[in-house]
Amino acid sequence: MSKLTVEQIHSLAPDSSSLKSAQGLANVRHWVSLGGNDKALWGECKGSGKEPYKVRVDLLNLGYACTCPSRKFPCKHSVGLMLLSATSSANLTEKNPPPWVAEWLEKREERKTKAEKKTQARDETPQVPAARQKEAARRIAKREKLADLGIESLEKWLKDFARAGLAGAQSAPPSSWNDQTARMVDSQLPGAARLIREMATLPGTRPDWADILLLRLSRLHLLVQAYRRLDILPEASQQDVRGLLGWSTNQDELLVSTQGSRDDWLVIHSHTELDEKTNLRAQTNWLWGQGNKRMALVLNFAHSSQPMEASLVQGLVLHGELVYFPGAYPLRAIFKDKKLVDKKVIPSGYATARDFLDGYASALGNDPWLENFPAVLEKAIPARTNESWVLRDAEGYFLPLLASHLSAWELFALGGGHPLTVFGTWDGFAFTPLTAWESERLVNLL
Repeated sequence: MSKLTVEQIHSLAPDSSSLKSAQGLANVRHWVSLGGNDKALWGECKGSGKEPYKVRVDLLNLGYACTCPSRKFPCKHSVGLMLLSATSSANLTEKNPPPWVAEWLEKREERKTKAEKKTQARDETPQVPAARQKEAARRIAKREKLADLGIESLEKWLKDFARAGLAGAQSAPPSSWNDQTARMVDSQLPGAARLIREMATLPGTRPDWADILLLRLSRLHLLVQAYRRLDILPEASQQDVRGLLGWSTNQDELLVSTQGSRDDWLVIHSHTELDEKTNLRAQTNWLWGQGNKRMALVLNFAHSSQPMEASLVQGLVLHGELVYFPGAYPLRAIFKDKKLVDKKVIPSGYATARDFLDGYASALGNDPWLENFPAVLEKAIPARTNESWVLRDAEGYFLPLLASHLSAWELFALGGGHPLTVFGTWDGFAFTPLTAWESERLVNLL
């Protein structure tokens, strides 16, 4: 009945306490009524009040609703109902949805239809009014002036850094990084600010920190030089430079003006992080196209009290059109349309370390600022050598692993000395494993 596995349902819980509560609710004794079919799950869960909570789950377009007052989404009752369906679906005896479920599903379908019509209308009328074009040009000119000043400041800072050498980086006061970060923010170059902020955390964190810092500084220097020569760069590279500095792309205009890639997309990895300072959740989703064999990165953001994109669950397959953000080696993308597909997909990828590194070199040739190269490695054997974790291929070559102690042992135990299919990202120095497959079972390693 439910297309979701227990592991996938666990990943939907907003936090560990909600998951623990949901696991306790995955028992028929907590429910007044239970039902479900291929389209939806529903039930009435006993609560602290007189009336039970009415719980609904849309299986076709992954959505949830509950009459409980919880501000978490999905709530423990929705997760508990899905767990109950996954582990003991025979208890969901009702097959025809009651009116309160049918009406909810109808309203969801109406909203979906309206959204599709809005998208179609937007595609048919892509013209931007002249007044808006003029205002946009004025804003761009103002921002370019600020950016020019910021680039001058950044170039001077890089020269001063090179003059002092890497030796002083480990003992440098926080102000040496923070002041330059603030200048980048003032110059409306948030991307450059992020790069400096990340570099500030590197000294002393790992044995090869100096090599990594030198690479980051070199890329930042290349970014400065590329911006100076922006007009003579190919259009795709211009987009890379602007994007890395922090210039955003209008997603509505992108959907209208860009032809997407239609395929069956496997959600190969999904991870959500909460920024406790801002209460903002960031959802990182890596997708793999079954037909085109391309990778795509879909990012979603929401406040902790707001629902996150529900359909991007690790291991699920969605058929739809993905539109890539412009760039010389495009990865980030957004869906123009999508629907769940009931199928299992095991991704294919690089069979040897040499093929993988050739692929990385090709990607880096297109985008020299590529920070993380996503890839699937086939027939990779987790191993430990010289007190370090590696992935060994069929030819005996090694790729160093960058993984937590727990994740590395989990991957090692999963393989048991046998080849695995592993998805992860390569930063130029080491491979971070994110997902692995044992036969057809998908395991999240993060």
